[in-house]
Amino acid sequence: MKPADALGLSALGTAHPVAEPAISFFEFWPSWAFYAPIVAQWVGLALRYRSITLPTAANPHIESGGLCGESKLSILDQVQGEARALLAPYTRLRTDPARPAADPAAAAAAMAAAGLSYPVVAKPDIGCNGCGVRLVADPAALAAYLAAFPRGEVVVLQAFIPFEGEAGLFYIRHPDEKVGRITSVTLKYTPMVVGDGRSTLRKLILADPRAGRVPELYLPRLGPRLEEVPPQGETVRLVFVGNHCRGSIFRDGTDHVTPALTAAMERLARALPDFHFGRIDVRFESPAALARGEGMQVIEINGTGSEATHVWDPRTRLADAWRAQFYHYGQAWRIGATNRARGHRPTGVAALWRLWRRQKRLMAAYPVND
Repeated sequence: MKPADALGLSALGTAHPVAEPAISFFEFWPSWAFYAPIVAQWVGLALRYRSITLPTAANPHIESGGLCGESKLSILDQVQGEARALLAPYTRLRTDPARPAADPAAAAAAMAAAGLSYPVVAKPDIGCNGCGVRLVADPAALAAYLAAFPRGEVVVLQAFIPFEGEAGLFYIRHPDEKVGRITSVTLKYTPMVVGDGRSTLRKLILADPRAGRVPELYLPRLGPRLEEVPPQGETVRLVFVGNHCRGSIFRDGTDHVTPALTAAMERLARALPDFHFGRIDVRFESPAALARGEGMQVIEINGTGSEATHVWDPRTRLADAWRAQFYHYGQAWRIGATNRARGHRPTGVAALWRLWRRQKRLMAAYPVND
């Protein structure tokens, strides 16, 4: 494995990403426990605005506003003009509905047309929380991934951006405002353990102050390797995908917001039609480059269903986490109400239910993530 610097730690200005405490007391609560107050807020706002799905109108040119079931590719495809240079190159590939694997020649042609070379990131077009995302090293690995993918569904193949930093930038612009703002920055770290030449990977994970508290996030995915004994000093990355519920470590980086970074996100957001609310996930070269709004590539644009993920910093207090959630979802309702008044209709309950059911069904069938 590569040294720690190549795993995205030194670029973010720290030799160890785990804050004190290693895990906040509410960080891995059951979803119903943490989100119960947000559900209550949702019900109250639904009564106030007389629509239970009003936030789907916040981004009227994204299916369901990006609340659930939307196509990742359809959002990226909407980016126009010079802002497309900010996007990590990508292409699409539909698995063959009649066969257990896609045509390797079709995959090679699609990659060549998009200027992609291995390694590439393979991920579902419809999904969330990092489900089904893998770093694919070669044609054989891609063939195995496609063979395990649901038939007849779309796979995104995206360039692997080797920048060391990854961040989620939350952008909000009310339709009546001329300029938007970044309301949250989440710095994402790769969890890792370092071999001592004696302990198995399983023992290293269980002994880690953070990973040992949530081993269920890592042990199933690393199953075939758990009895390996990493050599002294070897760094073992536990997860690739930058998602909290998959095991990545999040830190609040909102103090990294600068006018230049805000201007860069404004240019990107304005290159999308009527994009007002969502999180833009980027990989970046260095903190200095991020502050200048340079040296970064967008890997995903998320709509109304995204959240300000800085709340999963272990140092965040529960009251502050809920306050941030209330603020952001409240903004989605306000924006949706303004857009509704301008003639944009929210997604209906029945349609939203169908999108959610399809997304859940697909996520259950995707390959295990990296």
